[in-house]
Parts: sequence; structure tokens; C-alpha cells
Amino acid sequence: MQDVIIIMGDLNAKVGADNSGSDRLLGRHGIGIINETGERLVEFCTTNNLVIGGTLFPYREIHKITWCSPNGRDRNQIDHLMINRKWWSFLQDVKVRRGAHIGSDQHLVTPLPKIEIKGCRASNLGGQPFRCNSTETSGCAKNLSLRCGTDSRLLWN
Repeated sequence: MQDVIIIMGDLNAKVGADNSGSDRLLGRHGIGIINETGERLVEFCTTNNLVIGGTLFPYREIHKITWCSPNGRDRNQIDHLMINRKWWSFLQDVKVRRGAHIGSDQHLVTPLPKIEIKGCRASNLGGQPFRCNSTETSGCAKNLSLRCGTDSRLLWN
């Protein structure tokens, strides 16, 4: 079994909207035109079999922008999340949180993963699917461990 590899960061890489020749690692929902750093990121992703998550999901441009210049004129998608291609379907969504107060001129990029836990049956959960707010993982793990009878340290470490 292969580990899930997720890389996130402020890479200052514009990967653009044109995914021709890179459709195995780029979705069709990027912004703008690729720059030199974006080309290096695409090469890195190709070499390491990674997919750029922010380009996979269709949103209006305003909801994909991760950085705005102080004058508001320049807007770019330069913060990215990459995941190994085998596990790309693990992502239900990648969103940009524009209202998050993180002390930066950039907007927060957040993934919404699918979580499936072996040994945790629907009968243990009262027949209800388990939903978890990804921003509150510690409380979620404790709640899940109580409902499934598992040790929460195994779920989130």
C-alpha cells in the first residue's frame, strides 16, 4: 500500500488554465497563464506523480484566487495543494477561504478529504454517516473514537 502524500504551500507558481500536455496532473480550472515557477512545479509534479488539487474543481475565478496585490489590480492562484495521483479521488474539494484571518496577504487554501475508516461500521455510528469538519480534527477524532470504539491517536497521527 502506498502512503498518501500531500504537499501544500505558497509556491508563487502560476500553473494557468491551459492543461494541454499536462492533463494527468492539472485540472481545467486554473487561473491565468503559466509562469516559470509554474513550469517547474508542473515538472516536479510530473516527476513525482502528483496532481495539483486547486485546478480540479470548478469555481468562479474569485473563489480560486489565493493572492491579491495591495492595489487590488493583480490577482493570482499561487498557493497550491498537491497529492499523489493514486489518491487524487481522496479530495472531495479544495477551497480558498477568503475570510480566514491568518495574518497574511494571501487567502487560506483548505482541502476537504474523504475519510473512510476500516472497522468503523455504520451500525457503530447509529446508522448515520460520520461527518467531520476538517478544521476541528481533535474534537472530531474524540467523537469518532467514542462512536466507533477506536483510539483517536490512530486516526489523526
